[in-house]
Amino acid sequence: MQVRTTKFLCAYSAFYLLLLIAFGYWFYQQNQPVQIVSPSHLDDNKLQCVSYAPYYGKGQSPLIDGMWIAPAQIDKDLALLASISQCVRTYSVGQGMDYVPEAASKLGLNVYLGAWIGWTDADNIEEIELAAAKANAYPDVVKALIVGNEVFLRGEQKEAAMKHYFKLAKSLTQTPITYADVWEFWIKHKDITQYIDFHTVHILPYWENNPVAIAHAVQHAENVMTIMQDHFTKPIFIGETGWPSVGRQRSQAVPSLVNQARYVREFLQKAHEKQWQYNIIEAIDQPWKRQLEGTVGGYWGVISADLEPKFSLTGQVSERRDGDQPIVIALVGALLLLIVALRLHERRVAPLFGLMLLGAIGGLIVYLEYAYLIASCKNWIEWLALGGLALLGALLVMLQPWLLIRPTQCVLNAMHKLQLVFLYAALVIGYLIFVDGRYRDFPIVIFAFPIIVMTIGYLAKQRATHWRWLINGLPAALTVMFAALCFAEELENNAALVWLGLSILLAIANWPIQTIGRTSEQAER
Repeated sequence: MQVRTTKFLCAYSAFYLLLLIAFGYWFYQQNQPVQIVSPSHLDDNKLQCVSYAPYYGKGQSPLIDGMWIAPAQIDKDLALLASISQCVRTYSVGQGMDYVPEAASKLGLNVYLGAWIGWTDADNIEEIELAAAKANAYPDVVKALIVGNEVFLRGEQKEAAMKHYFKLAKSLTQTPITYADVWEFWIKHKDITQYIDFHTVHILPYWENNPVAIAHAVQHAENVMTIMQDHFTKPIFIGETGWPSVGRQRSQAVPSLVNQARYVREFLQKAHEKQWQYNIIEAIDQPWKRQLEGTVGGYWGVISADLEPKFSLTGQVSERRDGDQPIVIALVGALLLLIVALRLHERRVAPLFGLMLLGAIGGLIVYLEYAYLIASCKNWIEWLALGGLALLGALLVMLQPWLLIRPTQCVLNAMHKLQLVFLYAALVIGYLIFVDGRYRDFPIVIFAFPIIVMTIGYLAKQRATHWRWLINGLPAALTVMFAALCFAEELENNAALVWLGLSILLAIANWPIQTIGRTSEQAER
């Protein structure tokens, strides 16, 4: 096996030193407070209204048959929300949510009470009857009855059926009636206007067919309101607006905590100037929504699933609050690889220093991967797949002392098998994102460091044989092709560009060509 020269070892250490410096600077920047606008004239420093759903706990989801929310949880949740909002909007009176008006009455909260309209007529009628009864029982609490939420968007009912439901609600209560949907569907279904008392419109710049960058998001909301006001004369209530804090970038629309705080604050300022009535989506993060909308679906709340506020409405906001954890984890990673190197009887300064740097970066990657897996994995299949890749990435780092100090054929073979695993995984992920990518993430944090180690930081490569063109070459070409197609669909998406770059590096690492390493004697000449 090839013996590493002093020149090579110095270059190896310098590479990982630069990488660690860059990584450290990224952590530093992410933890720096950012100054963003602070809205003025907030009544009691509270939002007008927030969407409330109680399905933030482990195992809670409205999609589970028999799910029931205890009144004690609703009391506790609304007591928390009363500190940040004057009102809550709900989407159903099923699964125990009919208790919300009673709980709100104890706290002085108003309620926009939702009656869920789905596929089944009998269930829809039952929802409307129960919602109307609760509205009648608490007339000073329930401001309006929202009959249906994005029913036209989902295609679950036609106009004729919705008109029937509106008439039924009108016959059962004197409470104002409205319907909620994305603004385009209001334009398509103008005829229902005569059956409702006001329009409830959803304005979500992130979810637009042409996603809107955060810098233009509030202007987009204003443009939509202008369109609605041009088409309708009845009052308009913004029933949903907000921004996600975690998830997939869509074109120039980037989910982040700072961007979420920025949108909410800028929107509140504009709402005050324009005297809009609004509801922010949403109060508390909803992990169950990841089943329907991918990672991003679970992170629209202004409060986390741990019931901690994500940001305040005034002052500076930082994307991350890591404290000293990255430093401690980096030191643990560095110490781990140092111990392994010493156990291999390595005493030279250059390889020991390089491996310590590699271990520090590896520790930080594991730290980020764990957070990514917690945020993204919604079932055991994703935990097995992505979690397995994260473990293989850690194994790849652990192999580096042997590759650097004792590069035996056995270790090299293990390295090449890991390359193939990551290649095929990237191929599958690229294909899935290309054919159905709206709700799928680019798992950059799982792939980036292993690919860098296998390419820029790669130490050796076996001679390829003819049959490896089918095993390595074709998958490598397809991986790059799908990554390029994903990028072509979203040319302004930085995540898609990074994924393309990683796919190219991975293809190079697996490309079936002969690479002859220099021996130490050749290198010293």
